[in-house]
This record gives sequence, C-alpha cells and structure tokens, in this order.
Amino acid sequence: MRADTSRPASATSPVRAQGDWRKALLHPAAKPLLFCAALLPAVWLVVAAATNQLGANPAEALIRSTGDWALRALCLVLALTPLRVAFAVPALARWRRMLGLFAFFYVCLHVLSYSWLDMGLDVPDILADIAKRPFILVGTLAFLVLLALAATSFQRAIRALGGKRWQALHRSVYAAALLAVLHFFWMRAGKNNFAEVAVYAAVIAGLLGWRLWRRLKG
Repeated sequence: MRADTSRPASATSPVRAQGDWRKALLHPAAKPLLFCAALLPAVWLVVAAATNQLGANPAEALIRSTGDWALRALCLVLALTPLRVAFAVPALARWRRMLGLFAFFYVCLHVLSYSWLDMGLDVPDILADIAKRPFILVGTLAFLVLLALAATSFQRAIRALGGKRWQALHRSVYAAALLAVLHFFWMRAGKNNFAEVAVYAAVIAGLLGWRLWRRLKG
C-alpha cells in the first residue's frame, strides 16, 4: 500500500489564501477600487439631496453626514498602521495618502455644508459663530490641521520640509482626531446624546493607545 505523501489541505490553504489577498492589495486595480469605494458616500449624498431623500431638514442631514464620514475616514487612516503591523501587510501603507486626502475631502464638504447651508456663506457671521461656540472653534482647528497635512502630503513637500520635519508635522493627525472627537462631543452635548461619540472616542483612544504602547515598548 503506497503512503499518501500529499500535504493536508488545512495546512496549505490558509497560507495560500493569505498570500492571495496580499497579492490582491498590490493589484493595479486595488487603488481605483478603493478610490471608488471612498467616493461612494459623497455620491450617495448628492443623489439623496437631488431626490429629496435627506428628510425634513436636508441641510442638517448634509452637515451631519459629511461630518460623520470625515470622522470615519480619519479613523480608517489611523487604523492602517496597526492593521499593517498586525497582519504583516506592507501594501496597506500605499493607501495612506489616498485615504488621508479623502478624510480631508469629507471635512471640506462638512465645512462647506455648514458655511453655505447653515450660515449662507456670510463670512462675518461665520467668524462670529466660531468665536461664540466652542464646538465650532474646535472643529475649525481640526480643519486647519488637516488642511496643513493635505497641503504637504505630496513628494515635493516632503523634499522641501525634509523627512524628519515632515513626519513631525504629520503626527499632528492625532491632534486632529482628538479635536474632531471633542467637536462631536460638544455638538451632541446639547441633546445629551453620546452613544455615537463614545464609539468614535473608543476607536480613536484604542488606535492612539496602540501607538503609545508601541513607542514605550520600542
């Protein structure tokens, strides 16, 4: 009787499957697909606004929704490094700039929705509102931080600033994330509704805590 020398499927299939999805992340179509997926919420909001599907207060729905998607995109950007390290997938690093720019894109939509739909693009009123309401001030600070990061996210800026200064500047994304959560917290404080805030705060605290743990460990 001849011995069966073939390897068990259970020993090879997980490794093969892991290799397959890692290769998929490097596929030329991966970035365009990610781009389309990241753009879908904005497309949906435009379609919903055009077809009157945003409820009784479409302006408020747009302001809230764009803010939510900006915070989700920011959480995803911060999650890339832990995911890359945990699953040993260097290919995830190539998505960081695109997702970071999409986070800024949704922040811009959020700011535009507030400035146009809520304030009528009245600059003196907007400035007065920033000075009067703390959660608007904190949100504005987060926007300015992300503006600086988006403006310096390209190779020319990296060369101009130098690697160390560029990295130091881009670590301020953590400050932007904390300011964004504080903005969300103060906005919901008026209605005493903190359920969603707690979820985002826990996610960002976990991601920043992981980075602190890695730094102290290393």
